[in-house]
Amino acid sequence: MIKQQGSNRIYTREMDENGRSIIRVQGTNRDENRAFIYMARHFHALGLPVPELYWVSEDEMSYTQEDLGDTLLFDKLDPVLVERAIRALAHVQVEGAKDFDWSVCFPVPAMDERAIRWDLNYFKYCFLKGTKIEFSEPKLEDEFDKLVAVILAQPSETFLYRDFQSRNVMIKDGQPYFIDFQGGRRGSTQYDVASFLWQAKAKFTPAFREQMIEAYLDELAVTGYGLQVTEWKAALPHFVLLRTLQVLGAYGYRGYFERKQHFLESIPLALHNLRDILEPLQNEYPYLYALSNDLLLLV
Repeated sequence: MIKQQGSNRIYTREMDENGRSIIRVQGTNRDENRAFIYMARHFHALGLPVPELYWVSEDEMSYTQEDLGDTLLFDKLDPVLVERAIRALAHVQVEGAKDFDWSVCFPVPAMDERAIRWDLNYFKYCFLKGTKIEFSEPKLEDEFDKLVAVILAQPSETFLYRDFQSRNVMIKDGQPYFIDFQGGRRGSTQYDVASFLWQAKAKFTPAFREQMIEAYLDELAVTGYGLQVTEWKAALPHFVLLRTLQVLGAYGYRGYFERKQHFLESIPLALHNLRDILEPLQNEYPYLYALSNDLLLLV
């Protein structure tokens, strides 16, 4: 058995009939499994760094895949490996979107307004209300409306990994490989960059983040994807805010309700992250900024 993180999927390491080490996955949702199976095959056929799929059960509830070992990028946040990962991300986002069937995505094909509001409500109902702190729902929703408008204004024709963070990057032979992308969908490139570089427990410095953003943008240019760099950078902090709110929702659900210690331990770091993110945005989101300071008093 391989230790679970946030999902209910069961992972086991086994030996196949040829003496090869493989990973068997037992899923709990057929549509989610189907999304992963399609994406893994699609990306692998394009030469992108994902595990090879070996076998899928007829009911699509179980499958086996390449064993990438036990080394997570999170366990070895070497700057060279981090840069390799974020450069590889650009290719998955752009090249992976070519001839991609968005209809297989789970649970939705795109990061549209409804999906964005699901993330914001995740924060409100699974984290904020769980803290028992008093807050103004109308003021909060007004600022959610502003955030949604900024996110939707950005180009969104690329593959959005959705949970691109260092625990979902394996290191094998010095190279990054991506796992757990079954929640991917069509969306904006900034979301994954925000998810990766602002992961609370990674504790990347602002200077290192800037360095990685430049490396990512250089690689994005290599893919041939055109963008307005100034506009892209201006929108990035808003994606960081969205991702951080979503993460706090996940920490609240997995920590407060499922009582998983790893997620409870991450809450203080994420709250400090939220306040730091909102500091330069406080004129645009004054209520969220004030709320972030109130939340910090709880930890």
